[in-house]
Amino acid sequence: MRRNDREITDKTLIEHFIAKEQIIRIAFYDNGDLYIVPLNYGYIYDNDKYVFYFHGAKAGRKYELSKSSPQVGFEIDGAYELLEADVACDYSAKFQSVIGTGRLSIVEDYEEKIKGLNVLMNHISGKTEWSYSKEMLDAVAVFRLEVEKLSCKAK
Repeated sequence: MRRNDREITDKTLIEHFIAKEQIIRIAFYDNGDLYIVPLNYGYIYDNDKYVFYFHGAKAGRKYELSKSSPQVGFEIDGAYELLEADVACDYSAKFQSVIGTGRLSIVEDYEEKIKGLNVLMNHISGKTEWSYSKEMLDAVAVFRLEVEKLSCKAK
């Protein structure tokens, strides 16, 4: 990180930020192209490790890249506030962001699918218990992102 003075290393502050935001952007490498997709997420933080869960269709670019190119980058940003000035080049902004890399996989086990969907739904709705029919579970792809590297920055 170029600006070490803006780095956040306090694990509690990082976790608090991730807990309050709603969108994660996943970056895939696709044979020379980059493909970035914004997603709602849920996460588990245990033993200093993050695991993010999100869902999608069992078809399409994200699904195929998850199978063929599972090493991904990710980004979460928020707490944005424009800092106005009298001179254009003096405008700035307050923000916070988390970036990192990890390994993405498609969850096949029904119990983990339910766990991942419940984690996601709890994060976006605050409700912890949900019911899913077998048809729903068969129709949806649940993705698990195991974080390997993570850094946080704020201004």
